[in-house]
Amino acid sequence: MNISSPWKLMALGIVLMMAGWIFPFLMVLHVIPSTFFLNFMSYIASVLGLFLGIWGAVLYAHSKMKK
Repeated sequence: MNISSPWKLMALGIVLMMAGWIFPFLMVLHVIPSTFFLNFMSYIASVLGLFLGIWGAVLYAHSKMKK
């Protein structure tokens, strides 16, 4: 799977950031149990989503500057 496309990276970043927001929200509502692993994975998903979204935006801007 080739994820080097800027749009794919930004979409993946948005999905990961949403997961990093939805899981803690469900934990606060006691829909899912709050575990250390799930808390850690939510944090990692949020940070990784932010990084991938920014990287996708940089790649998009770089490709537009080349043209």
